[in-house]
Amino acid sequence: MTTLLTQQVACTSGALDAALLERVRHETLTVPDGWVTEYGDYQSGGWGTLSLLNASGVATDVTITDCEPIETSVLASMPATKQLLSGLGFRYMWARIARLTPGSFLWEHRDYGELRSVERYRLHIPIVTSPSAFLVLAGSAVHLAAGALWRLTPTFVHGACNLYGPTRIHLILDCYASPELDDLIAGQQLPGNYVRHLPPLHGESLQQQLDKATSLARLGYPKAAEQHLLRLFFKHSLPEGGTYDLISDMYDAIGTPDIAQEWRSRKSILLGLTA
Repeated sequence: MTTLLTQQVACTSGALDAALLERVRHETLTVPDGWVTEYGDYQSGGWGTLSLLNASGVATDVTITDCEPIETSVLASMPATKQLLSGLGFRYMWARIARLTPGSFLWEHRDYGELRSVERYRLHIPIVTSPSAFLVLAGSAVHLAAGALWRLTPTFVHGACNLYGPTRIHLILDCYASPELDDLIAGQQLPGNYVRHLPPLHGESLQQQLDKATSLARLGYPKAAEQHLLRLFFKHSLPEGGTYDLISDMYDAIGTPDIAQEWRSRKSILLGLTA
């Protein structure tokens, strides 16, 4: 599959040693509690991370920045994971383990906008996953299957969800461009069996979804109305920022233009549209 989608996400099979990956899986499943919730505006809840490599060496420091990373205490207790990172040979900016619990969503957003403008990519190594956990990019749902090394270009708009469980756990590596990374990307593909194209939503069907949310808001359930509209991103192919526009329209319709403007501002932040 060679499309705009492969510029955004693709994978390399056979790049990871299966026995080593199983040891990494054991380490991630037995990591101490202390997962940190960050980027609250980007998610429904259920997203937590711990840093393995970062600027401070403190595992609970999870706000991504440019840096020459150092090892955290969590990575120090994970020898197999440390071996995996070293063996890949990439130039890391940050490394973390991330979990997404059942019924959780990372809303439509764009990453790296707050960082200096250099070439970088995000690599995902799925540790625990299922087909009900997937990314949405370019109007398609893409399941990041275990056993492969996945590359995400997060400067494109994307979102993630874990509909039914189990808890999705990924090793996430933010890497600066390097010859080793270039070689990896050059050989990546996107197998069609991991991709599901989402149906469009427009016209009367779109209006029905907006009317349903507006009715919920008028009945006194604005958060449920917001969630209903935000989840459309994971079911349908919509224009960039379309769910945020719908929420703004909903608040305009019920006579709360100040909240509508808050959502327009949030859209600019989440999609990196601010100067």
